[in-house]
Amino acid sequence: MKTQSLLSISLEAAMCAAGAAQRRAAELEMAIAVSVVDHSGVSKLFCRMDGAPLVASEAAWKKARTAVGFGMPTGAAWHEFIKDDPILNAGAHELQDFILLGGGLPIYVGESLVGAIGVAGGHYLKDEECAKAGLAALDVMP
Repeated sequence: MKTQSLLSISLEAAMCAAGAAQRRAAELEMAIAVSVVDHSGVSKLFCRMDGAPLVASEAAWKKARTAVGFGMPTGAAWHEFIKDDPILNAGAHELQDFILLGGGLPIYVGESLVGAIGVAGGHYLKDEECAKAGLAALDVMP
């Protein structure tokens, strides 16, 4: 067969994840930007809370693109992956739309990568916490 069928995140699921990430940010008293991309890295949803830093918009999108592009979270997982390899360490940062900062998480349905969420606006650990809240909301979504 010369074609394949791919699963992709729905707009409803993207809105659910983004809403949960924003609610967690409000609990943490921070303002964030959230980007949700589909399985191919195309923007599905973007929102920026009032007061979120301007740079958060691009950072959130890059986090989502990096997470879906490699199927792994940004942040510590990437650091561990490249830290002892000088070629990867230097070369990864040359990739267009790549960002190492935490806050990008791939979204899987079973074994299928269907998209990713990227969160930016605070310290990367808090961004990760908000992104994880977004993923957790998908687990209980009807």
